[in-house]
Amino acid sequence: MPVWTEFAFYLPPVILLAAFLATAIKILREYERAVVFTLGRFTGVKGPGLIIMIPFVQQMVRTDLRTVVLDVPSQDVISRDNVSVKVNAVIYFRIVEPDKAIIQVADFLQATGQLAQTTLRSVLGKHDLDEMLAERDKLNADIQTILDAQTDAWGIKVANVEIKHVDINESMVRVIARQAEAERERRAKVIHAEGEQQAAEKLLEAARTLSAQPEAMQLRYLGTLTSIASQQSKTIIFPVPMDVGRFFGTLASKPAE
Repeated sequence: MPVWTEFAFYLPPVILLAAFLATAIKILREYERAVVFTLGRFTGVKGPGLIIMIPFVQQMVRTDLRTVVLDVPSQDVISRDNVSVKVNAVIYFRIVEPDKAIIQVADFLQATGQLAQTTLRSVLGKHDLDEMLAERDKLNADIQTILDAQTDAWGIKVANVEIKHVDINESMVRVIARQAEAERERRAKVIHAEGEQQAAEKLLEAARTLSAQPEAMQLRYLGTLTSIASQQSKTIIFPVPMDVGRFFGTLASKPAE
């Protein structure tokens, strides 16, 4: 029998063996896992590395364990103080239990995205506009906690939520600007009033000290005269001590004899 005839005789089994090995041997990367089904029933999670599947008996579904970045489209939100804003966010999550992500939900990516949109509107609708702008970290934490609790049944871990933009219409921007200006004016007036109060308290304290020590009053007179003389003014006003004023007042009030 010729050599080529013998080779042709063994060729079909070799092809079948190669096809069997190509179907049975799977290689998974470090971040991949295989959810294995045997005759339609879940039988385990395999990987990473080399795994062997029984053709036509076992099937597998690949899952990626890396963090997924999901962009939440802009949502129309009505705040608690009835202000309409548009808010979008980004969510970071990953699969921690591949079997649940494949068995418990048909499309975990779409399900997580839809849940993120409704949760975003629900949480932000409970807060005022000022809180949306000033307490963004707290709102991120609240949304992340709710999403993580609800996606736990799907084998998904929500690691972080970040609100990207809070868009406000121009009329509301002008209102916020006027409010900020009024707040600055209020603070300026309060600071000015507090300064006047502190100055009055210090003046009252100084007056009490001078009235208790007549020598201090005389020194104050001399200091005032020195200050006036240094200004080279042609007119000099001498302050009259309070005791002299009271003396003349007493004489004026005495009845004539």
